[in-house]
Amino acid sequence: MQAGATAAALATLGGQTMGTTWSVRLAAPAGADLHALHAGIQAELDAVVAQMSPWEPASDISRYRRAPAGSWQALPEAFARVLDAAIAVARESGGAFDPTVGPLVDLWGFGSAGTPRRVPDPAEIEHARGRTGWQRLQRRAGGRELLQPGSLQLDLSAIAKGYGADAVAAHLLAAGLASALVEVGGEIRCLGRRPDGQPWRVLVETGFDEAASADVLPPRVLALADAAVATSGDRWHRFEQDGTWYTHTFDPRLGAPVPGAAAAVTVVAAEAMHADAWATALTVMGPDEGLAFARARDMAARFVVRDGTRLREAMTPAFEAYLAA
Repeated sequence: MQAGATAAALATLGGQTMGTTWSVRLAAPAGADLHALHAGIQAELDAVVAQMSPWEPASDISRYRRAPAGSWQALPEAFARVLDAAIAVARESGGAFDPTVGPLVDLWGFGSAGTPRRVPDPAEIEHARGRTGWQRLQRRAGGRELLQPGSLQLDLSAIAKGYGADAVAAHLLAAGLASALVEVGGEIRCLGRRPDGQPWRVLVETGFDEAASADVLPPRVLALADAAVATSGDRWHRFEQDGTWYTHTFDPRLGAPVPGAAAAVTVVAAEAMHADAWATALTVMGPDEGLAFARARDMAARFVVRDGTRLREAMTPAFEAYLAA
């Protein structure tokens, strides 16, 4: 997802985090210390990594994975907040989203375990599925302590980048900056409006390697103010085996990557972590069930699906309302 043109007076900052990049366009007052702003933004994102990255052995999520069965593990405030949101989406989506999908992600070779990407045997899949299930998550102390019942592996990759964008936006707001466009690995959080009072304009992604079909769909630009947008699809991580493509988006109910996943599912929400998680959940549901689900809940969502060699799109009325004139 790419931001549209912004005012020339906007400063642009950027860096790396979570195995991807981040960028921030902001309206900073004259004389503002952009180096300090950059350092503050990076520190916010580094804190997300230190808590929620399974690729970091010392992170809180890695510590939880290693914890002995029956032990209660303390959660940082941000971690607990993200887990709150993840459990809420898991419950409302009927398990299409599941923050305990870690064993399956590792089994198929998409996780931090470093296993090769391959199609596992059915018995291996069933064994891994037996180590998942968001209903097994038990908490106490106001949600700040989480029980490790044994072999649970949290995976927050479908919500952490969105939360990172939210955390950066909150940091900027606390610093007195009320106009910014934050992007973390493609997930976007718009803080306020552009300095000229107009909404931020964001170009919506279509999908992976769809350049040959780009003329099929018109460009979709969103006009956003104090809102967030995230896209899920098969653009980033996938592999092919025996003529079939397998993507990194898992259906926890099947224990396997989503079959025939949409090229892209985009969701607009108030917070990027919710947009991020719901884009994944709707991808798992599929274009028919997912679109009906989103419409029934007045959710702003757009599906781009393959129809042979072409693409077709469907969107909810709530999503259409965000389209720029």
